[in-house]
Amino acid sequence: MKCRFCQTELKDVFVDLFNSPASNSFLTAEQLNEPETFFPLRIYTCHHCFLVQVDEYKKSDTIFDSSYVYFSSYSSTWLQHAKRYVEKMIERFGFDANSQVVEIASNDGYLLQYFVEKNVPVLGIEPTANTAEVARTKGVESVVDFFGVRLAEELAAKNIKADLLLGNNVLAHVPDIVDFTRGLKILLNDKGVVTMEFPHLVQLIENNQFDTIYHEHFSYLSFTTVAEIFKAAGLVMFDVEEILTHGGSLRIYARHADDNTKEISANVGSLLAKEKAKGITDIHYYLGFQQAAMKIKIDFLDFLLQQKKNGKRVAAYGAAAKGNTLLNYCGVKSDLIEFVVDANPHKQNKFLPGSHIPVVKESYLKENRPDYIIIFPWNIKEEVMTQLSYIREWGGKFVMAIPGLHIS
Repeated sequence: MKCRFCQTELKDVFVDLFNSPASNSFLTAEQLNEPETFFPLRIYTCHHCFLVQVDEYKKSDTIFDSSYVYFSSYSSTWLQHAKRYVEKMIERFGFDANSQVVEIASNDGYLLQYFVEKNVPVLGIEPTANTAEVARTKGVESVVDFFGVRLAEELAAKNIKADLLLGNNVLAHVPDIVDFTRGLKILLNDKGVVTMEFPHLVQLIENNQFDTIYHEHFSYLSFTTVAEIFKAAGLVMFDVEEILTHGGSLRIYARHADDNTKEISANVGSLLAKEKAKGITDIHYYLGFQQAAMKIKIDFLDFLLQQKKNGKRVAAYGAAAKGNTLLNYCGVKSDLIEFVVDANPHKQNKFLPGSHIPVVKESYLKENRPDYIIIFPWNIKEEVMTQLSYIREWGGKFVMAIPGLHIS
């Protein structure tokens, strides 16, 4: 296997989470009696460019099909983040009715709807037809397709160019990151701005966030490596922010290399230096992550087995992809976790892949009153704990497994 960016032969395993089904391949009751496909989930570090990446066992067009069940708008925390982003971009760059905003992986219009409210023209690019259809009901024109050079050239031929070209949590999902960034170059207006948000590899390593690894995430990104990938496509980083979403993410700002209207912020050099000081360009920095993941697995299983021995009932909240990675790596089934609550009706009345734990609506939680609720989407734990604060009435407690086992 060769590196997706620099084509160096990959030999250094970052972490091996063994076999797992695609994290969003939820099952119906009828499918529980059918064979289920598992794929290797082994992650490598390129010792040349330090791109951390998964082998592409699960093809992207089978992951993001018409039955894709992830809808961004079911998290109020994420909607607030999107609205603040829109306000900030308009204030900083002055986008208005004469601008063109294009979002890649626009999902159900969770973000572009706020540009629509400001009368800024938008276009969403979204490979899943069911989420794109929801976006259209919010006034978000959407193209159902995968983004890359081909689509960028097709849009540019129709005189569609982006003054703001954005993608939140899409860069890690791209199987061909070189083609993707070349597409950004083609679709971006001469004086346009690219912003991308993605989980920061440094946070993944230092906070044991192995549950953010799954087949839909092809890459795990540092600022240093992303800057080199963008540079190869003719794009230059002119600013970067460290933000709190998804356990610690980066928001990068890029422009054409020959666009001199945007000065390079001191933030760029500062973060590059910070990453270098941590060892991001030294293969030794990536060693030991397997042991960190194993410790979480042991502690989590010890907790579940102890509660089973004590006759306690354990459930979970959030049928998130990260939860499926944790469950399948630990080998947990519905005998240890009875059910998982999720607000998304597209997931309810289905079963988690691999573990076969049933997904139910919140009223089921109130009726059954489990002793413990494991919060799988720990990145929005405050939102969940506030929403479910009533479990305290029957002595219920919240549990987080990442970055270490914590009961509150």
